[in-house]
Amino acid sequence: MKPTTQTNDPLSPNGAGTSEIRPDRPVAGQTDSGEEAPPADGKRLPATIPKPANPILLQICVGVVILIVGTVVGVYYLRFVAPYESTDDAFIDAQVTPVASQVDGRVARLLVSDNQEVKQGDLLLEIDPSDYQARLERAQAGLAAAQSQIAQANAQLTVDQAKVGEEQASIIAAEAEAEQAAADSKRYQAVGRLAVSQSQLDLSATRAHSTDAQVQVARNKELAAEALVGLDRANLQTAAAEVKMNEALLRQAQLDLSYTRITAPESGFVTHRSVEAGAYVQTGQALFAMVPRQVWIVANFKETQLTDMRAGQPVEATVDAYPGIKFSGHVDSIQHGSGASFSLLPPENASGNFVKVVQRVPVKIVIDDASAANYVLGPGMSVMPQVRVK
Repeated sequence: MKPTTQTNDPLSPNGAGTSEIRPDRPVAGQTDSGEEAPPADGKRLPATIPKPANPILLQICVGVVILIVGTVVGVYYLRFVAPYESTDDAFIDAQVTPVASQVDGRVARLLVSDNQEVKQGDLLLEIDPSDYQARLERAQAGLAAAQSQIAQANAQLTVDQAKVGEEQASIIAAEAEAEQAAADSKRYQAVGRLAVSQSQLDLSATRAHSTDAQVQVARNKELAAEALVGLDRANLQTAAAEVKMNEALLRQAQLDLSYTRITAPESGFVTHRSVEAGAYVQTGQALFAMVPRQVWIVANFKETQLTDMRAGQPVEATVDAYPGIKFSGHVDSIQHGSGASFSLLPPENASGNFVKVVQRVPVKIVIDDASAANYVLGPGMSVMPQVRVK
């Protein structure tokens, strides 16, 4: 008999779940010699299934990795983040000087163009000087006339002072003659008619009265001469004032003529030019602005970032226009007050709907890097400063 075995295969030919095993036929997955047969798709199955790793060892490895990453992050934070305060609310600023005309006139020559670099004292623009040259010549003529008047007043004063001396001498002579006449009259009256005639007595008395009158006339002339001297001195003061006024007019004319030549107030770059050659400009009209080479950074830090910030601390800044370049500098000063307090419309906090907002305080940072002069740095450019506070 052939051995049989029970199976659970419902498709068994015996219908009872039994199947016949024939030892003369190879088992699936084996060759006739009993060796393992290769799979049908040509790939060899693994000899054994790998066992799962030890979970405790896996947890230790993960913990070590987390500890290393945390240590690296902590060291990086303590060395490169914690000692610094930075902000992206920062801009370059400079002392921009607007250049305006101080006189009216037509632009005769325009010697600069936009963004041109100039030095202090360079001629930028010239206004037609014809009118101002004529005013200068008129002022010079007025000064010469005033100086002539003062010379005349001096001469007249000298003449009148001499007249005062003459009148004083006339007074002395008249007084002497009056004394002589009075003495003669007294003598004639003393001897009476026994020695002199009545006509001589009357003549001596008349002569005495006449000389007294002459003395009074001489004194009046002397007073008139002194009055003329006083008038001459007043005229001299008026002439001196005229000279000073004409000198002032001459200086003003010279200034107005000099204002027709507009020069650079400082070294820098000509920007925002709004004038052309041949245009008529008026007093106070803005022509262009001067941007100096010396610029600085105004960084608006949060008030909570100012705890350890002090003047003199080192700064490294990057400009958005040159992202790969760092400029060194230092904190110059910290504004005493938030930027909102100095705005056009300061916030009114005394209201019922107040919400506390972290304020920003402007900090002035001076660029110390000499290489900054090789780059275009102008007001309004965005900057990212980092201040080392620890």
